[in-house]
Amino acid sequence: MSKPVIVSVDLPAPPDEVWEEVARLEDHVEWMADAERIDFVGEQQRGTGTRMEVETRFGPLRTTDVMEVTEWVPGERMAVVHRGLFTGEGAFTLTPQEGGTRFTWTERIFFPWFFGGPIGAWFARPVFGWVWRRNLRRLRERFTAR
Repeated sequence: MSKPVIVSVDLPAPPDEVWEEVARLEDHVEWMADAERIDFVGEQQRGTGTRMEVETRFGPLRTTDVMEVTEWVPGERMAVVHRGLFTGEGAFTLTPQEGGTRFTWTERIFFPWFFGGPIGAWFARPVFGWVWRRNLRRLRERFTAR
């Protein structure tokens, strides 16, 4: 996937509250419908260098994604690299705005050749976008239910 998928949502909370929510990596399965389970590799569960195995489901496809946090700027940005069947990089960026925070999710995933490589990734972009927009609606519900 040469172009990243970028999705955003406006959350009714300041960046520090949003960060508090998304910094709890183990809770991502509660709002990411495609993430079935997160197991940390080692003791570290926060910050740059945190490694985790994420059991992921996209329709009938199931895979375990090995992820490592590469950037951790509290209240601003978190980035990861993906290793495994699918590789890539992703980031959450928090931007303060009147009445809350703009949460932007940017993801670039590369498909292996046997899933069509760049062509398979191109066809999957709309599906990824749909799933991640749904995840962001679920994240927003966590703030509106408070």
